[in-house]
This record gives sequence, structure tokens and C-alpha cells, in this order.
Amino acid sequence: MKKLLISTVIAATAATGAFAQSPSDTAKARRAFYTLVGYEMASLGAMAQGKMDYDAEAASQSAKDLMTLAGLHTADYYVPGTSNADLPGETRAKPEIWSDMAGVQEKGMAFYEAVVALNEVAGNGLDALRPAVGQLGGTCKACHDDYRAKDF
Repeated sequence: MKKLLISTVIAATAATGAFAQSPSDTAKARRAFYTLVGYEMASLGAMAQGKMDYDAEAASQSAKDLMTLAGLHTADYYVPGTSNADLPGETRAKPEIWSDMAGVQEKGMAFYEAVVALNEVAGNGLDALRPAVGQLGGTCKACHDDYRAKDF
């Protein structure tokens, strides 16, 4: 019973902590999330472009890691007041994100679907990996084109 109570208090404290984050901390968390996505994409992209030898196990693991990231609840990374207009020099997130949340969600779903497709083929050879990585990269570019400033 005591362990259950302690676990409940820890979980409640962690959940409330997410709501108490400063705009700057929220932007940092969002950037960290996308840094992890970029980290996994780097090796997949290098394999797809022939800059790195194809490794079925490594490709599959990166795809699984992306699936884990894609499964995170990221809505709390998009708190109003965390755009580059609000936090100059801290983020490249354009204010348009908050005026077009439906578009952001649509692009997020395309990203998720591309990650699912990548997971189905990542370990099946370079010929299967290339188009899946290209599709996933296209979803990243589509979002960057609309919602990410080129510079801080």
C-alpha cells in the first residue's frame, strides 16, 4: 500500500510538473524531441544515400526508435507563447503553428504514417529502405517549409 501511495504521488507530481514548465523550457523540450528524431534520421539517411553501408539491424533499430518517438504525446511541446516571435533566439517554431494547428496535426499524422511504413521495411534491404526514408524525409520537409524558420 505504501509503495502504491508513493508511486501515485510521484506520478501526480510528474504530471503536474509538465504544466508548470516555463515557455523557454517547453521550447527546449520541443527542440530536444526533434534533435532525437534528427539523430535517428541521420543514419537512415546516410544509408539511403549510400554514404554509409546498409546495416539491416541498425536500420531496424533506428526505425523502432523513431516509432517510439512518434508515439509520444507531443501536444504539450506546442504551448502557445513558445514560437520564435515569443522566444527570439530560442526556437525556430513559427507563430503560424498556433494559427494552423489542424495543418500541424495533419503533417504530424503524415509523419507517423511514414514512420509506420519505414518500420515495415527497414530491415528488408536497401532497395526497400530508400523510398521509405525518402517518404519520411518528405514529411519532415513539408512541416519545416511551413512551420520552421530558417534561422533563430
